[in-house]
Amino acid sequence: MTGTLYITGKPDADRLLNTDGTALLIGMLLDQQVPMEWAFTGPATLQARLGHLDASKIAAMDQEEFVAVCRAKPAIHRFPASLGRRIHDLCSALVQRFDGHGEEVWAGVTSGDELYDRLRTLPGYGDEKAKIFVAILGKRFGVQPNGWQEAAGKFGDDSPRSVADVTDPASLGKVREWKKAAKAAKRDKQDRPVG
Repeated sequence: MTGTLYITGKPDADRLLNTDGTALLIGMLLDQQVPMEWAFTGPATLQARLGHLDASKIAAMDQEEFVAVCRAKPAIHRFPASLGRRIHDLCSALVQRFDGHGEEVWAGVTSGDELYDRLRTLPGYGDEKAKIFVAILGKRFGVQPNGWQEAAGKFGDDSPRSVADVTDPASLGKVREWKKAAKAAKRDKQDRPVG
């Protein structure tokens, strides 16, 4: 597995995301309510603290013990306890259904729908997160089963709107601009008087 994501600004953290499926799944899981760079640095932080990023070993840990690792300063997320529990649950799901390896989630899939459905079975992977992850795999890792762009929805197009579109500092800036504009448009729509 080798990808072309550029997201954290830290070569070692980006290398981990681009070569380790479990790290990539954890990074995407953390990508909510914090800057993308912080979220996707989380797997490298965990690897440094634990000495590994082995889903089987994480799943075997006491959940609260693992949460304490996530909460250590600097915390891996704005909400380190709840996201730590979710990472623990994710690793348990990987062990139970995917031989403990993130890459097994997409190994052998034959359609975009199958890939999307597999991702939706993972703790913390709702509709949008699963679609973005399908786009990441298709755009940055060459995992392109039939119908992957349709399964990724709007994230499968060419607009720079998510982490799936980040390959360098310039594209990171474009994604930030798109997100900022989308938030402003949403705010304007909410502020408009009805009737």
